[in-house]
Amino acid sequence: MKRYNIAIVGASGAVGEELLIVLKQLNFPVKTILPLASKNSAGTYIEFDSRQYMVQELTDTVFDEHDVHIAFFSAGGSISEKYAKYAVKSGAVVIDNTSFFRMDDDIPLVVPEVNPDDIALWKNKGIIANPNCSTIQMVQALKPLDDLYGISRVDVATYQAVSGAGKEGMKELVTQLQEFFAFKLSDSKKQAFAHQIALNVIPQVDIPMPSGYTKEEEKMIHETRKILHKDIKVSATCVRVPVLRSHSEAVTVTFDIDVDVDIQKCREVLANFENMKLQDDLENSIYPMPTTATDTDDTYVGRLRKDIYDKNILHFFNVADQVRVGAATNSVRIAMLWIKEN
Repeated sequence: MKRYNIAIVGASGAVGEELLIVLKQLNFPVKTILPLASKNSAGTYIEFDSRQYMVQELTDTVFDEHDVHIAFFSAGGSISEKYAKYAVKSGAVVIDNTSFFRMDDDIPLVVPEVNPDDIALWKNKGIIANPNCSTIQMVQALKPLDDLYGISRVDVATYQAVSGAGKEGMKELVTQLQEFFAFKLSDSKKQAFAHQIALNVIPQVDIPMPSGYTKEEEKMIHETRKILHKDIKVSATCVRVPVLRSHSEAVTVTFDIDVDVDIQKCREVLANFENMKLQDDLENSIYPMPTTATDTDDTYVGRLRKDIYDKNILHFFNVADQVRVGAATNSVRIAMLWIKEN
């Protein structure tokens, strides 16, 4: 089997660190790792497969100097905007975890279980975009349901873990909880979030947009339509909750008007969908939760129920580890699909 030279831009960040774990666990055919970060992180070391690799500074020429085959970008949209072109020019395929390229018509936005055929579009610009974490786990559940009945509308409320804001988000929650039990929470600094996150929920993720939605909410709306290749009506309300890891979503799906939802059929198509686990036994308190999903590569779905008033509406709850399924794992699965197709 051919082995590949892998670059990870943002190697010292939460997603970069998780990429290394997933590459190992999924037995990705790695030849060498080139960890890249800012000048401040250069000179430190990361470990992969019992080998030490020195983090190097990201520059215009670093990809040419190391013969990179696949470059994972997880360091922010401005970094991808500036440096992805140099990776592509050197001959590497870029798999980008930021939002910068997602809505470019010439760049595929891929969830391998949902729209694998779109991977072929990588040849347009040498870049494949990884969707928003909340979008990934939602479309994984929507795809088999859309194939079953045909979806016309989706309404979703998210419960997003603080790790979605990176290491600083996790640190801020832990610090505030420690201060709460030390009766000092009123003195806590708020940096990662606009408000106290400990013992609170914040109905804002990302910046406000002219539509009245937040940027995170608009990502879910537009990305879902692009991935499913369908003009589905989507509305999202994204909420930050005091959970360290794994996003949860309460989803309402409206099918075509003539559909009479069969819950058992919905359970079957979800249970049989790739990388999906059905946990749907309310009487025995079995349903998806962040504690179940964390550190796994599956999306969990449960609490399936038909709407009381409309026969064509289904409600469900899903959970996935957004650092893995929503970022690192989906990126590695994209790379594995790219290898298979090329």
